[in-house]
Amino acid sequence: MLMIRAIVRPAKAQDVMQGLLDAGYPAVTKIPVVGRGKQRGLKVGDVVYDELPKEMLVVVVPDADKDFVLDAITLNAKSAGDGKFGDGKIFVSKVEEVYTISSGLKEEEPAMAESKEA
Repeated sequence: MLMIRAIVRPAKAQDVMQGLLDAGYPAVTKIPVVGRGKQRGLKVGDVVYDELPKEMLVVVVPDADKDFVLDAITLNAKSAGDGKFGDGKIFVSKVEEVYTISSGLKEEEPAMAESKEA
């Protein structure tokens, strides 16, 4: 399984969440965050804003679905045309284990569960 974390513009967060829902991934965690990218914030006159508001969207998916989910996020998070600085970043990390709190049960990746049955 993979954890995909997307840092996107607040105005695009709902579009990305709807895109993920439409693609069959309804389970998303949304967290308001602040930060800055390579451009080190935004300068307006003499004032530098180095903590820009963003939204972090987190989704856990089977390894095989990575490219499909990345495409859904990118399509919905990117600004019109060729995109703009500040559209965001996507981070992909391996998830070693997942547990459901209410049952205490360890979840298995669908591909892993199928291979166990074979």
